[in-house]
Amino acid sequence: MAVPKVKVSKARKNSRKANWKVEAPNLVTCPHCKEKKLPHVVCKKCGYYDGQERIAKKEEKKA
Repeated sequence: MAVPKVKVSKARKNSRKANWKVEAPNLVTCPHCKEKKLPHVVCKKCGYYDGQERIAKKEEKKA
């Protein structure tokens, strides 16, 4: 069983954990519908990726 040889102080332990930061996602504009989307991901609004329709969107029925 592994046992630490020297105690790690609270300051040393907490300073290691202090470098975890939340960053805003990197967004790009969709060339087809001009909405913001994640890079290298199919657009959720229009279903296009790399200039081709990858996901066919259903037509909304208007009553």
